[in-house]
Amino acid sequence: MPKGSEELTAARKEEIINTCASLYETMSFKDITIRDIGAKTSFTRTSIYNYFQTKEEIFLALLQREQEAWDGDLNKLLCQYACLSAAKFASELAHTLEKRECMLKLMSMNLYDIEGSSRIENLVAFKRAYASTLSTITRCLKKFFPQMTEGDIQEFLYAFFPFLFGVYPYTTITPKQKEAMRLAHVSYAHYTIYEITQSFVARQLQAFSK
Repeated sequence: MPKGSEELTAARKEEIINTCASLYETMSFKDITIRDIGAKTSFTRTSIYNYFQTKEEIFLALLQREQEAWDGDLNKLLCQYACLSAAKFASELAHTLEKRECMLKLMSMNLYDIEGSSRIENLVAFKRAYASTLSTITRCLKKFFPQMTEGDIQEFLYAFFPFLFGVYPYTTITPKQKEAMRLAHVSYAHYTIYEITQSFVARQLQAFSK
């Protein structure tokens, strides 16, 4: 068991976030309540309010953790290779996102509500994690594609980060959505997170490949 208030606080926050992540795998954001989360923790439900004021703050902490994990993988990519072609970089970047389905789902489906119902200090902590990821990708571009100008890099970032918001809904389709498209005679080609990301990034960077 953790000793000391800081360790105990960190451990309990992690337990709450882990429980939230587990529920999110089978339940929708709107259906999950603090009562549901509390029912699966090792301490009382009311104790959750000592760490998070709303369920949105719990989800924001989960999203921050996902961003930090993604940033860690991007830093490993940055350190692992001395040079990469556009196709190889696109492939490696796509692999880092394969593991971040929860992050992509939260970004595309629930970010507006999460940010709107979280305290400013929690939102600032998340934005710092986001900014770190943005910085790491910028460093990757400068290292692997030195011919890119500052303008080229900004153009890529302005295309790539909005693109991320569409990855989850485009790669994950419910049976109801699939049936609706069939009845509406809309063709649908399924792509995985890896496939759609790799294709997009490779096209964006092909002009800068050595």
